[in-house]
Amino acid sequence: MIQCWVASVGSIALSISLASPSALPAQTVTEGTPLYLAPAQLKPAGQAPAMKVQLLSDQGGQKDYAVIFYKGDEALSGLTAFAQKYDIKSAHFTAIGAVSAASIGWFDPARKLYKVMPLTGQMEVVSMIGDIALYNGKPVVHTHVVLALPDGTTRGGHVVELQVKPTLEVMVTADPKDLHKRLDPETDFALIDPAANQ
Repeated sequence: MIQCWVASVGSIALSISLASPSALPAQTVTEGTPLYLAPAQLKPAGQAPAMKVQLLSDQGGQKDYAVIFYKGDEALSGLTAFAQKYDIKSAHFTAIGAVSAASIGWFDPARKLYKVMPLTGQMEVVSMIGDIALYNGKPVVHTHVVLALPDGTTRGGHVVELQVKPTLEVMVTADPKDLHKRLDPETDFALIDPAANQ
């Protein structure tokens, strides 16, 4: 335990005790067993009951939103629900925050499958970017993330699941022109098709 004295106004001293790093329990992130899933199997699974949305600006058909998640929210499900409720047909976003669990994917082109890697433990979302576009008339969220572990190393990939703790702050820009996806038979992905957006 480290103890120090801090003088304040009026000659009153405050005692502040700081726990030394060795006195705190070690923070760890556990990497689970990977599994392989087809792109069509990667669907939002969860809820975001504490999610809040604020419209920040609305100019010329472009809208900016703050979509804020809290402890217990699953972010991919929440972003999908947000896109449906607010009729988002084309958007891009960035986010920062922290999570207590995640599943991230890496696409194996030879197998045409995602290697899905589960992670459990407190992690910082140091970067999250993505887009929203229409596939078969419904908004689909596509996002990647970089997660920082307690030792400063990172893991990244395609977001399959993110369990928020304590918050995830997502800044979304919704564009006025629709953006559409089409199924690519070579990869089995729904890919953005500029020709479909003319």
